[in-house]
Amino acid sequence: MILNINKSAGITSHDVVNRVRKITGERKVGHGGTLDPFATGVLVIGVGRESTKKLGSLLKDTEKEYEATIELGKTSTTGDPEGEIQKSANEPTAKSISLEKIEQVLANFRGEISQTPPIYSALKIKGVPSYKLARKGLIPKLEKRKVRIDQLEIVKYHPPELQIRATVSSGTYIRSLAQDIGKELGVGGYLVKLKRTRVGDYRLMDSVTLEGLQKQFEKSSSKANE
Repeated sequence: MILNINKSAGITSHDVVNRVRKITGERKVGHGGTLDPFATGVLVIGVGRESTKKLGSLLKDTEKEYEATIELGKTSTTGDPEGEIQKSANEPTAKSISLEKIEQVLANFRGEISQTPPIYSALKIKGVPSYKLARKGLIPKLEKRKVRIDQLEIVKYHPPELQIRATVSSGTYIRSLAQDIGKELGVGGYLVKLKRTRVGDYRLMDSVTLEGLQKQFEKSSSKANE
């Protein structure tokens, strides 16, 4: 069984896996693509041995869609709300950047680009997740990688917050994109909100919350006992 879960903010992807285990009674549960605790949206879950085995091939090289909010004029040590937030030197300028300027900068990120993954990520270096090294003060050197951004558009702009919509290739980090956009604008920036609206064929509109999943299983269990 493959589930399309709408993850809420404040819980980890592993927390979702644990909840699904309790709801379904199945011990073999896995997810296909981590969402950070502050992020929301589509998290594809495999339930049962056969389904968890399929996750890798099912989601390999899949496009993903996101809605993201970037706060300009500030930076974060992790690129998101969980890090140490600092005002950039050009923070006052962030409120006066025009839409035209932002559009010019976004154009530079469409298509195939080189991107450096964030140091606070699950990317492994010699078998150790990068974020674990960073937390110990060991700043890992991460190589740039080629990623593709097929769609990148402005949804809303209320300075200093910029909301964007992006369709990206697998392996693209929206945190890095937010930081790079802020850097290119000359004022700095970090990701304050992130919602994943699609992973391949799995869309947010078709997803179910953990609470909804719980009700579905309770209902089916009740019917089975009638």
